[in-house]
Amino acid sequence: MIFLQYYANLDGDSSVEGYDEENDSIIVYFSDGSAYEYTRQSVGNEYLERMKRLAEQGEGLNAFIMKHAHFAYSRKLR
Repeated sequence: MIFLQYYANLDGDSSVEGYDEENDSIIVYFSDGSAYEYTRQSVGNEYLERMKRLAEQGEGLNAFIMKHAHFAYSRKLR
């Protein structure tokens, strides 16, 4: 997979492998080969900024997505 940032996965139990961050979106790449884009429009400003922070911290992103944004992606890339 090609992505800009590797996800640190500090807990060692995440299916997130990497992410690409833009001003108004984040693309999250998962270990099963899927990739989803989340935008300000699809998840809202608060959730998008939280997802970006969790991605940069390398911890909690998968759990946050599953709990708050699982089906709120703007598009599935693969």
